[in-house]
Amino acid sequence: MPLWPVYTGTGEPHDGIDSLPDPPPWRAFDGGPPLDPPTAADDSSAASPDRAHRAETYRATPDTVQLVNAALYLRRPLLVTGPPGTGKSSLAYAVARELRLGPVLRWNITSRSALHDGLYQYDPLSRLYAARRAGPDDGEGDGSGEGVENHLRLGPLGTALLPHTRPRALLIDEIDKSDLDLPNDLLNVLEEGQYEIPELVRAARRTPTAEVLADGTDARVPVTRGRVRCLAFPFVVLTSNGEREFPPAFLRRCVTLRLRQPDDEQLAGIVRAHLGEPDAYARRLIERFLSRVGGGDLATDQLLNAIYLAGAAGLDAGSLDELAERLMPYLGQDPGTDAF
Repeated sequence: MPLWPVYTGTGEPHDGIDSLPDPPPWRAFDGGPPLDPPTAADDSSAASPDRAHRAETYRATPDTVQLVNAALYLRRPLLVTGPPGTGKSSLAYAVARELRLGPVLRWNITSRSALHDGLYQYDPLSRLYAARRAGPDDGEGDGSGEGVENHLRLGPLGTALLPHTRPRALLIDEIDKSDLDLPNDLLNVLEEGQYEIPELVRAARRTPTAEVLADGTDARVPVTRGRVRCLAFPFVVLTSNGEREFPPAFLRRCVTLRLRQPDDEQLAGIVRAHLGEPDAYARRLIERFLSRVGGGDLATDQLLNAIYLAGAAGLDAGSLDELAERLMPYLGQDPGTDAF
């Protein structure tokens, strides 16, 4: 039996994910054929310095560590709520880095997002143009469905649910911005761990296994008879700023983590991770930041911006104070107004 926790929150990469116990019987999946995980060279979103930095500097609270491990053990999505700037999306990158889950698959939600967008994108117009160019003797143009995979790409959710031998990390960011139907639509896919691609189902008689592009890469993966079912359930993080309520059925199937504004010691630790040991002026800015949090929403990155410029700009104390006031306005307030 593996030791708890698997995710420690220390930020040091390790292979503890390999020692997860078997899933609960009701969360066991048997998709296939198995796909190898991303290589070590792809680890921790190396293509994005910003995301790699966030993964390395994230500081998890004991409550965060506990609930991340609950989601991993139970193979359930983790719904992370809290004010802006509390590290909700950074958590996905930190867990992926520590557990070596490879690049994080990211789906940014808007009011127009639909389940279809996360699963796959199909371009029928490009297929029509290809068929016209190819002529009647080419498989693209005979109406049989052959060649459809050349105009289809899996989305981040669709890629996460491929039958990987190790779980992928999926960030569904700002789910509270979606329309009313998306959480319930997501519920069914994440509960079953599978989905169908109708265009490939129809083409399965002539092309039983289609090679399709996966999200975030130029590599192709096999999809048999248009059906995808996971093998290792992905580590799914859904973030919310609390702009709406979710259906009870959706909440019951998630592990919910509520992040709060960090206290003075946590803020000092965050500053230390990003910028080194806070000096006296940085400590003053931390105190000022904490004194204003109760009057409006402030984000931690605003504090980091102010402290960074305090060390880099070479301004006198009065100018620094004025600049800090402008860099830490309440979110949602006009930056040109007097925030304090």
